[in-house]
Amino acid sequence: MALTMRMLNGKSSVVAGAALPASRRAVIARVGKTMSGKEVPPSPEASAGDEVYEYLKSCPGVSAPFENVFDPAGLARTSNLRDIKRWRESEITHGRVSMLAALGFIVGEQLQDFPLFFNFDGRVQGPAIYHFQQIGQGFWEPLLIAIGVAESYRVAVGWATPTGTGFNALKDEYEPGYLGFDPLNLLPEDPSARKELQTKEINNGRLAMIAIAAFVAQELVEQTEIFEHLFLRFEKEAILELDDIERDIGLPITPLPEELKNL
Repeated sequence: MALTMRMLNGKSSVVAGAALPASRRAVIARVGKTMSGKEVPPSPEASAGDEVYEYLKSCPGVSAPFENVFDPAGLARTSNLRDIKRWRESEITHGRVSMLAALGFIVGEQLQDFPLFFNFDGRVQGPAIYHFQQIGQGFWEPLLIAIGVAESYRVAVGWATPTGTGFNALKDEYEPGYLGFDPLNLLPEDPSARKELQTKEINNGRLAMIAIAAFVAQELVEQTEIFEHLFLRFEKEAILELDDIERDIGLPITPLPEELKNL
């Protein structure tokens, strides 16, 4: 009798599960079990998403204050591993270019009056966003050749041959960002030390991307050089502090120069 009741209960559970709406059955399937208690294998989409997140967790660049994968827009959930690796390559490359650009902004603006700098006729001056327009012939040709050689080497090392199903993809064995270029032999052999150094590079690259965007925006708006902008801010704050002291002790207020009023 007990065996008959268990069989009837099992049958009724299956029938009840089949009678559920499709949306309910889908929710149950995603949880991992049917109404009858049978295990349901994960969907291919869920497996692909888990694979992407496990890959991202293993990559350099995961650091405080975000100890897990920082993906507020959920881009990794809708992408495959091939796209994630390509985006990773793009992030590292843009970070390296941004570090060079941020350094170039500061150095270029400070050395534009130095005789040994590429400014023999004194044409290059003012904010760095206008330096390229002021440079004459003899600079662009070597620059374009250098960029072409560097990009050709990067493509040869990391990018797969374009095919109908594998267009715009990296090689399976290629580690994004690792081009084998280490003339100073700075990359450690120890895996943990190597990952730590790569994390520092990526984090500095991320900061540099934000910094160079801020440099460009600031110079477009205020038409002043980076350090000039900084020192003018300091000067304005010092005068305002002095005004407060003068106001407290009853002395005449130091007027704010015209060029500082709009800062």
